[in-house]
Amino acid sequence: QVQLVESGGGLVQAGGSLRLSCAASGRTFCAYAMGWFRQAPGKEREFVGSISRSGASTYVADSVKGRFTISRDNAKNTVHLQMNSLKPEDTAVYYCAAKAADLHAVVVGRSKSYDYWGQGTQVTVSS
Repeated sequence: QVQLVESGGGLVQAGGSLRLSCAASGRTFCAYAMGWFRQAPGKEREFVGSISRSGASTYVADSVKGRFTISRDNAKNTVHLQMNSLKPEDTAVYYCAAKAADLHAVVVGRSKSYDYWGQGTQVTVSS
């Protein structure tokens, strides 16, 4: 089992950047592919991206491609979401999630694909 805690959210102007972090507890962080999701008010939770256990493979949704990147530091049990060129439509609560997976596999798709979740961090982008 793994516990996840997100941080780094806040208020930023359009065009700005934020870096979200997700800290994992436990010794088995490297056993999990990690994902980022977001949920805006009144909308379903949306997949943002994923990174493999090794960090060698990443995938981001088309809506954020070219603006968001995912990285991880297995020595520090941390995964990051670097968000650049932020837009008002990026406003949401951002969640990290974990899923046991093969070494170089990303886990793409619906939230049901993931087993463990953080409590989320709010990102607000003003126009």
